[in-house]
Amino acid sequence: MTEASYGGIRRDSLAADRAALHYAAIIESSDDAILSKDLNGVITSWNRGAHRLFGYAAEEVVGRPVTILIPPDRHNEEPMILDRIRRGERIEHYETVRQRKDGSVVDISMTVSPIRDGDGNIVGASKIVRDITESKRAQERQELLLREMNHRIRNLFALAISVVSLSGRSAGSAKEVTDSARERLSALARAHALTLSYDLEDSKQTPKPTTLHSLIQTIIAPHEETMEDPGATRFSIVGCDFGISGAAISSLALLLHELATNSAKHGALSAPRGQIEIHCAEQEETVALTWTERGGPAVEPANEGFGGVLLRAATGQLGGEMTQDWKRPEGLVTRILIPRARLTG
Repeated sequence: MTEASYGGIRRDSLAADRAALHYAAIIESSDDAILSKDLNGVITSWNRGAHRLFGYAAEEVVGRPVTILIPPDRHNEEPMILDRIRRGERIEHYETVRQRKDGSVVDISMTVSPIRDGDGNIVGASKIVRDITESKRAQERQELLLREMNHRIRNLFALAISVVSLSGRSAGSAKEVTDSARERLSALARAHALTLSYDLEDSKQTPKPTTLHSLIQTIIAPHEETMEDPGATRFSIVGCDFGISGAAISSLALLLHELATNSAKHGALSAPRGQIEIHCAEQEETVALTWTERGGPAVEPANEGFGGVLLRAATGQLGGEMTQDWKRPEGLVTRILIPRARLTG
């Protein structure tokens, strides 16, 4: 062998050694878990990413079967993977579940590739494993929101049809139908806008919670006018406050809207100085809403129209009970008892 050829071999060998060290450094510093195994499923290498993901140090797993990472109910996956590797196949982005050292499970995406020796024979497999727990949770949240949205849209369409149909039965003219339906549908739209509000500065776009007080304020807002006294308002909301579920929003919004509309026509809101207190109280497993009117004209129960029908229907939809005291000289008092579970979901 000549000096030149010897030198050429030496230079090639040094270049190969540098490349091997370079690739080893890349693997060791990778955020992904990278490991290898032989064709019997025995772990032969293990990087720091694998240590972080699974909790095992390299000396704890090298030489042990890769099945220590596989939950018992998924042990059938390993023979399938090895069979495909022996056929020279590459497995792309296989999503599954693996088990950490502490026994907890983690959602992963895994790519598995055959390892060949110098003669091209398959001698093992390399695995690149990525933790996809957060993306899976995000997908599940998105699917849940889509199902919830679909459910609410169906309910809103059903409510809209009922509102228009019942408004037509009790109205004396086309204008009355239009006005009645528009006001009630607008109240529903304002209520449901609460559930679709996002904080634009929050990168995670977490929905703002819809609370009992925020819903009441949204529904009564069109009637909230200052009176003759500077700084005075028509409404006061007192008592407990808590988050309410989307399932309760439509019925509760319609109920509050009907109370406010009736008051604007016949009760405290029809008078310049009329006021309303809405008191929220928890009584064991029940929430009591007390709507107290003051400063309006004397009111007497009238023949039940569409508003009365809607009040009873909305209360019944919430599994609640409603009583009204028409005899108080200062104004009507409406008391509604609703199971707390129906409001909070």
